[in-house]
Amino acid sequence: MTTGEKKERTARVVVLGTGGTIAGRARGAGDNVGYTAGEVSVSDLIEGLEVPGVALCAEQVANIDSKDMDARVWHALAARCVHWLAQDEVAGVVVTHGTDTLEETAFFLHEVLAASKPVVLTCAMRPASALVPDGPQNLRDAIALAAMPGVQGVTVVCAGTVHGAPDVQKVHPYRVDAFSSGDMGPVGYIEEGRLRQARSWPTTPAGQARESMRKAALAVSWPRVEIVTSHAGAGAALVDLLVREREGGAVEAVQGLVVAATGNGSVHATLEQALLRAEAAGISVVRATRCAFGQIVPGARHALRDAGALSPVKARIALMLSLMQG
Repeated sequence: MTTGEKKERTARVVVLGTGGTIAGRARGAGDNVGYTAGEVSVSDLIEGLEVPGVALCAEQVANIDSKDMDARVWHALAARCVHWLAQDEVAGVVVTHGTDTLEETAFFLHEVLAASKPVVLTCAMRPASALVPDGPQNLRDAIALAAMPGVQGVTVVCAGTVHGAPDVQKVHPYRVDAFSSGDMGPVGYIEEGRLRQARSWPTTPAGQARESMRKAALAVSWPRVEIVTSHAGAGAALVDLLVREREGGAVEAVQGLVVAATGNGSVHATLEQALLRAEAAGISVVRATRCAFGQIVPGARHALRDAGALSPVKARIALMLSLMQG
C-alpha cells in the first residue's frame, strides 16, 4: 500500500546524531574508506535538507565510530528517544548511526521502547565528503518515513529499503545497499518520498518494553555477556578461563555467554562441554546460529537453550536485558 498521499500537514521530526560514516570526512572526495567517522555534526547533516511538510530539529547524542558503540551511548540514546516521543507535536525520531553496529542499536531500541511512533535509524556507506555520498538520500528517506501517519516501531532505512529492527543485519562491507532482512524480507520501500509497505511494523509489547527500559535505567552496571564461536576444532580454553575468572570473584565477571553455533544450532562437542560447565557455574548460556539467514528450528532436545531467530549479536542484547536486575 502507499502512504503519503493525504493532505499535506506539518510534522515535527527530531534527528538524533550518534556519528558514524554518515558523519564521516576524508581528505579526498574519491576516498570512500580512508575517512574518520563522526566528524560532522548532526546539525550540519540536516542543514539545507528539505522534506515537504516536515519541520526538523537536531540533537547530538554522541559522535563516534559505531564500532565503538557501548551501553552508555545506548542508554543515553534510548532516554532521548523516550523524551522526544512523549512530545505530542513530535511525529517521530530519526537516528543517524554508523553501519557497523547499527543492527545492534536498532534491536536494543526495539526491546526497550514502547514505540507507538516511528524511530527510524539511518546510515551511510560513504562519508559525507564523498564525491557521491549516499547519506543525504538515506537521511531524507528516513525523515519522510518518520513523518508519515501510522508508522510505528523501530526500523532501519538504507538504500531505499525499510528493514525491521528484529531482522536487519549488515551483509556487505562496502556496497551502498549493505543491509538485508533475511528470510523475513523488508518492511517496505521508500520511493520518491512515499512508502510501499510489504508487511506489518515491528513492535514490542508496551509492558515488556517499559520493564526492559526500567531495568536498563536502574542498573548500576550492565551484565557482561560475551560471544564465543563454534567452529571446526573449537576448544574449551576460552570458556573455562571465563569460568575461572567468575569463580575467582572478578569485579566484572561474565554473567552470560552466547555461542555462535554452526548450522541449526549445533556446537562442537569440546566447546559444548565447556559451556555446560559454565552453566553449572551460574553463567547463562544461549545458542544462536552463525548462519546469515534462517533461524534455529527446534528438533531433538538440546542441552543448551537457543535464541530462535536472533543473530548472535542480538541474542547477546536479549540476554543482557534478561539478566539485568532493576
